[in-house]
Amino acid sequence: MHHYNIDINVDVGEGVGNESQLLPYASSCNIACGGHAGDHKSMRKVVKLAQRHRVKIGAHPSFPDVENFGRKPMNMPCVALFASLQEQINSLYTIIQQENAMLHHVKPHGALYNMAVTDTRIATIIIEVMKAIALPVKLYVPYKSVIETLAIQNNIPVTYEAFADRNYNDDLALVSRSEKNALIHESDAMFEHVYRMIIHQKVKTITGAEVAIKAETFCLHGDSLNAASLVKKLRIKLESKGIKIL
Repeated sequence: MHHYNIDINVDVGEGVGNESQLLPYASSCNIACGGHAGDHKSMRKVVKLAQRHRVKIGAHPSFPDVENFGRKPMNMPCVALFASLQEQINSLYTIIQQENAMLHHVKPHGALYNMAVTDTRIATIIIEVMKAIALPVKLYVPYKSVIETLAIQNNIPVTYEAFADRNYNDDLALVSRSEKNALIHESDAMFEHVYRMIIHQKVKTITGAEVAIKAETFCLHGDSLNAASLVKKLRIKLESKGIKIL
């Protein structure tokens, strides 16, 4: 019998205030570090909560754009974007060190993440930031992306990520948030979506096609509707099928 081990990650520290409900059911978290949300107080609070629940800690850097929650593309010079991302990660890492915790991974947020799938310039800046971190830190990346290719070429360890609460197009791009079917809000649909990706390594797209995908960690957005209830139900259903959340 095949044994499946996966990770469930949640985006946290974004001002929603539901971390104490999310983290008991997650195995890793992505902490907003000032770009789109978050400050030193929220970062420290979530780091302490993550330690309490033995959840792996990741940095969630973004375009520096609180107004649009980091979800709109920005045209920034390479040097400025590099400096901003490095500053965001370093601000969280300082707190992590003070709390005797460990930085496990980096996961870009929002428009930055989506652009790095296809945009070599943006992906390269993120890779250069990763290379500047003098630690064996993983990078959460989507399957068949430009950033995945560049990370592997630069010997940066990657963890393949897919989204539990988002629908996909046939090209594995996420359905735009402007579309009414972008998000998955129903727990049974979410379970079927994730279970198919784990067991069959395929995702059912909005056209009904089944497209090959690789995923080791599955994300739930902490700011989505009923996020705490959904992550709890997803974990319980997966574990009932013998899938381990590590």
